[in-house]
Amino acid sequence: MSDATISALPGAESHHGIVTIREMGLQGMVSLRADLAGAARAVKQVTGAAMPGLRGVTKGRGCQVAWMSPDEVLILCDHAAADKLVFDLGEALTGQHHLVVNVSDARAMFSLAGPVGALRDVLSKVTPADISAIAPGEMRRTRLQQVAAAIWFETQTEARVICFRSVGRYVFDLLTVSAGKGGAVGYH
Repeated sequence: MSDATISALPGAESHHGIVTIREMGLQGMVSLRADLAGAARAVKQVTGAAMPGLRGVTKGRGCQVAWMSPDEVLILCDHAAADKLVFDLGEALTGQHHLVVNVSDARAMFSLAGPVGALRDVLSKVTPADISAIAPGEMRRTRLQQVAAAIWFETQTEARVICFRSVGRYVFDLLTVSAGKGGAVGYH
């Protein structure tokens, strides 16, 4: 058995539609569940990022911290740095009730890039979330058809989608079909 870690869909990219969809390769993801107000100092100390507010995403030293629920944040970092981040957060949170887990290899992340209207149309066709209401720097947990996912906009023309690794192919194909030529809706 190999010790090599590979992403869910190595090198997968679709650029034949109204937006480009790309599997982003190995991405470090650390889930922290805790009293977020009580964990804010530790998160700042370890990541350099402020604790995000409701659905927010903050930037730190080589990482981003995304609000996922009232007691959970997801820290995005370099894949190789995730285990150390788990250890450092655990040390910083000693004495506080918390759970910190490296979930990197259980998730897949995709980049969608294209014109503002087309990008939002592609996502709107596959989720019940109000894509029009999501501003850059805001995380939204939702569903993409049959599966759980999280969406945020890095900029007006680039979005990210995170899903479970086990449904990575489904999500990639779903987004590719939604972005297919002739699929423009013109709503956004």
